[in-house]
Amino acid sequence: MPDQFKETGFLPLAIAVLTISDSRTEETDTSGAFLREAAEAAGHSVRCKEIVPDDVYQMRAIFSRWIADPQIQVVLSTGGTGITGRDSTPEAVVPLLDKQIEGFGEVFRAVSLEEIGMSTVQSRALAGMANGTLIFCLPGSRGACKTAWERILLSQLDHRTRPCNFAQLLPRLLEN
Repeated sequence: MPDQFKETGFLPLAIAVLTISDSRTEETDTSGAFLREAAEAAGHSVRCKEIVPDDVYQMRAIFSRWIADPQIQVVLSTGGTGITGRDSTPEAVVPLLDKQIEGFGEVFRAVSLEEIGMSTVQSRALAGMANGTLIFCLPGSRGACKTAWERILLSQLDHRTRPCNFAQLLPRLLEN
């Protein structure tokens, strides 16, 4: 195990938060604000937070910029994962991914089932990796972001979580 992951305490990650919405502003963006506050409360560093309209190409531009930035380790997005005509986050993100993490969406829907019942089948929450950056695309509701953070991401973005977690894999994502 690399020295940086020995039990020496918490290792903060550099996170970017993206809200995908045609109607939200910084004042009304409760989901993006929750993700920022939760990440910071856990000890992570939120390097940037933006809001982008539900437009595939504008989303791809921001995701691509953050994927190319070696200072960003994790991208958390909220919004655009439903099935309506404007929901296009998966279509924007999937072509950018080197690998999808199918289990994330599966587990998110499983834990959401307990909270919102069968409505969870409408979620296209997903995760993946691109250029060594972890990307998690969450639904737009604050409740869904809270569920994803508290039930999955909080522990998976902490290298101390055993037996394994996403954080400890970050140094190995670009292995050949």
